[in-house]
Amino acid sequence: MFPGLAAKLKDAARVEIVYQGKTTAIESKNGRWGLADRAGYPIEDKRLHEMLTAVTEMRLVEPRTSDPAQLARLGVDDPMKANSTARLLRIVGTDGKPFLEVVLGHRRVRSQGKVDEQIYARRPNETQSWLADGAPHADSDVGLWFDRDLTNIDNARIASVAVDRNGEKLLFKREGEKLTLAEPAEHPKLEEYRLEDVARAFQGLTLQEVRPASQPIGDKVGSATFATTDGLTLTVTLFRADKDVWAVFGAVGADKVADEAAALQKKFDGWIFEVGSWKEKSMTPLLSDLVAEKPAEAPAAK
Repeated sequence: MFPGLAAKLKDAARVEIVYQGKTTAIESKNGRWGLADRAGYPIEDKRLHEMLTAVTEMRLVEPRTSDPAQLARLGVDDPMKANSTARLLRIVGTDGKPFLEVVLGHRRVRSQGKVDEQIYARRPNETQSWLADGAPHADSDVGLWFDRDLTNIDNARIASVAVDRNGEKLLFKREGEKLTLAEPAEHPKLEEYRLEDVARAFQGLTLQEVRPASQPIGDKVGSATFATTDGLTLTVTLFRADKDVWAVFGAVGADKVADEAAALQKKFDGWIFEVGSWKEKSMTPLLSDLVAEKPAEAPAAK
C-alpha cells in the first residue's frame, strides 16, 4: 500500500495518531522515542516498532465503498469527528513534512486459522476505501504507550525501612523471614499482612500516570528509605492531590547492585509518578495504619 515506506522510516521524527479530533504524538529526540504531551517520557519501543512494521506490510486486497456516506460503516470516515471510530496515522520526517498518512478503520473478523489480519483503510485525501492485509494497532490511548512497570523488588530482599511521616518516624527491620517494627519498640499488636505490604511496596510496582518532577503535585505526605539485603537503597517521597498519590523515587547502590541501581535511577530521574493510592500505607505508613483490629466481643449470654 505504501511502496518504499520501510526505507523512509529511518528519517521518521514524529508519529501522530488522530482519534475523534485529538492527537497522540510520539517524538524522537536524542535517539529515543517519547510522548510529546508527557515531556518526552519514553515509550515502549517494541510497540512502536510493531505498529510501523505492520504499516509497511499492509497490502491492498480489494476496493470497497467510495461513497462518503458509507465510510463510517467501515470505520474510515473523518477521524476529526467526535463520534468517529477512525484513526488517522501520520508519520512526519525530520524535515517536518509528513510522508505517510492513512485512515485506519475496522478490523475484519476472519474465522480461519493462520491467515493474515485484515483492516479497512483509505488515504485521507481520497474517498475510495480498501480492504487490506495487515492490521497495525494505532492506539490513541497515551497510557498504552509507556512502560507501566517501575520496579519488581522481591519482598524477601527488603532488610529495613525507615519512614518519616508528619513527624512520626518508624523503623522496620527484617527478622528471619518477616519484616518487623523495631522502633518504636513499644507498640500495640500489628497486623502481619500490613507489615508484609510494607515489605512488598516495591514488588510489582506500576505507574498509572507520569509527569516531569519539576511539576510536583499536591501536598507532601511523607518519605521513606528502603534498604535491601544486598546493598540497594530506594527512596520515595509521596505527595497527595485529592485522592491521587504521586511519588518521586531514587535508587543508589554499589558493587553487585550498581548496575541495577543505575538502571532504576535512569528510569526515575526527572519524573514524578502516579501510583495506586493504596501504596500510601505500604510506602509511608503511620503506626495507626498497622495496628491489628480488636476481635469483636462475643454477645452477652441471656
